[in-house]
Amino acid sequence: MATARKTPVTAFRKRLRQKGMVRVEIHVREEDASLVRSIAKALGDPQMAAEARSILRARFATLPRPGLKALLTSAPLEGVDLERPRDMGREIEL
Repeated sequence: MATARKTPVTAFRKRLRQKGMVRVEIHVREEDASLVRSIAKALGDPQMAAEARSILRARFATLPRPGLKALLTSAPLEGVDLERPRDMGREIEL
């Protein structure tokens, strides 16, 4: 049985992974292709990356959704009766 050899593409992708890079494939309209390439180039350039990320995050990043605890603490509770009668349960006869 033949052993699998590393192809140049496999070695290249491994080096990219070691640098923290991933391959992303997207489909865009033809008129947007140059814009997307420019954005990818700006994110890859060490001098422009920080500014490009901050601009893109400010405009397109999704805000973290508040958890249940945050929603409950921000809920208006005026006029809501939060007191419950103390129920000791039913009596059990032995």
